[in-house]
Amino acid sequence: MNRRIDWFSLQEEEYMALLPDAEGIIRSIIFPGLWLAASALLDGDIPSALAKPSKRIATLQAGLNSDAHQEFVQQLASFPKATL
Repeated sequence: MNRRIDWFSLQEEEYMALLPDAEGIIRSIIFPGLWLAASALLDGDIPSALAKPSKRIATLQAGLNSDAHQEFVQQLASFPKATL
């Protein structure tokens, strides 16, 4: 079984693999604040994939609380609203 997560980001017309950082967390570039604990995700342990057990930090929630995500939300809010 392949024990890795294949997550790519298009950068300068080339797909680059996103790898876990030193804490074992994969952080999305396109969706700032989308953070996942890679080893737990590979183990199929979704609750732990969203939380970093060693520090009892909710990984996903920490990402959503990050400055980068808050800036992303503000950027999205600045776009004109679509009308149906």
